Amino acid sequence: MTTETLKYQRKELELKALLEITQAINENKTESVLLNIFKFTCLVHLNIKALVLYVANQDGFQERVKHGVKQNIPKLIPYKDVDDNREIGKLNLVMPREYSFNELDIYVPVYHKDKMLAILLLKTKDVDRELDLDFTQALTNILVVALENKRFARRQLEQERLKKEVEIASNVQRMLFPDKLPVTDKLKAKVTYYPHSTVGGDYYDLIQKSDDEVFFCIADVSGKGMPAALLMSNFQAALRTLLLSSSDLSMIAKQLNVTIFDNTKGERFITFFLGYYNYKTNCLKYVNAGHNAPLLCGGNVGECELLEAGTTILGAFKELPFIEEGRRDGVKDFSIHMYTDGLTEAINKNEEEFGEERLFDFVKKEGNIEPKKFHEMLFNSWDKFSEGVERRDDTTMLSIQFH
Repeated sequence: MTTETLKYQRKELELKALLEITQAINENKTESVLLNIFKFTCLVHLNIKALVLYVANQDGFQERVKHGVKQNIPKLIPYKDVDDNREIGKLNLVMPREYSFNELDIYVPVYHKDKMLAILLLKTKDVDRELDLDFTQALTNILVVALENKRFARRQLEQERLKKEVEIASNVQRMLFPDKLPVTDKLKAKVTYYPHSTVGGDYYDLIQKSDDEVFFCIADVSGKGMPAALLMSNFQAALRTLLLSSSDLSMIAKQLNVTIFDNTKGERFITFFLGYYNYKTNCLKYVNAGHNAPLLCGGNVGECELLEAGTTILGAFKELPFIEEGRRDGVKDFSIHMYTDGLTEAINKNEEEFGEERLFDFVKKEGNIEPKKFHEMLFNSWDKFSEGVERRDDTTMLSIQFH
């Protein structure tokens, strides 16, 4: 057989191999199928006896194909242990003594621009028969680019899935909040809500059970995203169901704690404040479950007062270790300001927090004016303090003025 005939046969085999792997890529075959085709092509068509292919991932070069290698070789080679001198064509791999590549005498690097995507180490069957390194490198490059494209497509799908999840969570969360807060001669309410991301972990509500009875609450769930939104949705449903049948705040807090603990097994918790006011009796009752203490202003309470009585956070324990119901009798013409910790933990360019003291001083001075005006003044002061520094958490304030 002449040299020309051998060259022709080799080119024919290479073309067949190239056609086979590109066809598999076009048919969107799985990674394992592509890797098997590549291995088969190398062993049958390309004078290769043994090989190992490492492909780059986030941690280093991971073994993806291995055949005919008897020595102990690593499954992963960290990036820091790979030194490829492209000028002299020499690869240096730093690794523990138990590993060795001595039986593999040829290496084929795969690059995209200046980034190494893969390393092919191999040994030929017949030392007298020439190996077409250019074709081997081209074939490896085609495979690795296909694997990279698949990885990119997976990442795109994951991002689309996460985007959809966030969109659903955001819609779920929007449905939790009241459509409209009352602004009447009897009751004026105003909320300011700044979610840190598309889906926040804060919740507020105002439920007018009758002409004389009003429930109001604020809560902050641990965590963010879809799990937090679903937990808060479940929490709101349980709360509204309980409020239909009872005005016993202690019982409601205990039952909510059981619901949250059963759903999360103590892995998530909610800080929560629940208040109740009766216009006939002029009685204010409340339970604070580990939440930032709301401020009560006006009426006959004198200076602003913190509403702290209650219990610990909900969902951390199977049973609440203690509970105390706060009560104020004979209160009229007063305001309550509830907020989440994103308000007081906002920082300025000097890393100073807005803080509770600054908030309390403002509320003591302006706390019983109309809620809309109060929010305008407070958040104008808050924005000036923050100096445009990005918020670190969800921020919610719910203010209610009773007449």
